[in-house]
Amino acid sequence: MSAVVAASAAIAPAAKRGAPFRVMPGFRLSLGFTVFYLTLIVLIPLSAVFLKTFTLTWDAFWTTVTSARVMASYKLTFGASLIGAFINVIFGGIVAWVLVRYEFPGKRIIDALVDLPFALPTAVAGITLTALYSANGWLGQFIEGYLGIKVAFTPLGVVIALTFIGLPFVVRTVQPVLEDAERELEEAAASLGANAWQTFSRVVFPTILPSLMTGFALAFARATGEYGSVIFIAGNMPMVSEITPLFIITKLEQYDYAGATAIAVVMLVVSFILLLAINLLQAWARGKSDK
Repeated sequence: MSAVVAASAAIAPAAKRGAPFRVMPGFRLSLGFTVFYLTLIVLIPLSAVFLKTFTLTWDAFWTTVTSARVMASYKLTFGASLIGAFINVIFGGIVAWVLVRYEFPGKRIIDALVDLPFALPTAVAGITLTALYSANGWLGQFIEGYLGIKVAFTPLGVVIALTFIGLPFVVRTVQPVLEDAERELEEAAASLGANAWQTFSRVVFPTILPSLMTGFALAFARATGEYGSVIFIAGNMPMVSEITPLFIITKLEQYDYAGATAIAVVMLVVSFILLLAINLLQAWARGKSDK
């Protein structure tokens, strides 16, 4: 008891002076360590990419990043990443809704399976997806045999792989928002005569929209740099199923470091622009929902 009284007496003068109380003092030291860590881990590697690219002339840079095969790889990488992220927004949102709003046998197992793409090595995921969707695979033999749709070694296989690795980002982003959502608002909307669609579109959807966009951005960012789970199922056919990260690896194996960093810079800039646009839309949606 005496220790509590002594602590209260020590805090009281600071409280009277209006000084903010901090459990962990040392803002300048913490900020300095944060900036140092981010510089060491993020800024220095990124600056090295740009500095290596600057060793190329403009003509050599432009020729490297705009060749026909590289342009085809951009189209596949960013297009498949956007499609995969969009699919995850729809079905990942449904998965999060089911896990939050319903109780059923095996719920904990399904909840744990959502995180499987996080724990599974990407190469293992790629080999597994290829075995499933190849012409003689468990799923591929029926899809290709009865529907005539070839999945493995096509852009469709790339989309499936990127959808697989991006699902947890959407589910784990939307799930806590749904758990904290006030169900009384839905009940109030229903009591005022709103049907199920009106309740979802005007009450639930505005609440989870910022988290959906966050999950979309995370899934897209993860997909653009994915390599291990894609190269097996893609087949790496020129002008058809070659992804941009594969081109970077190929340039590195050929000791063309400047060419590899040039392609990486293009991916970095395009990804940054797309993520910036998504974040601005997210901020707009959050501000609109707060009104």
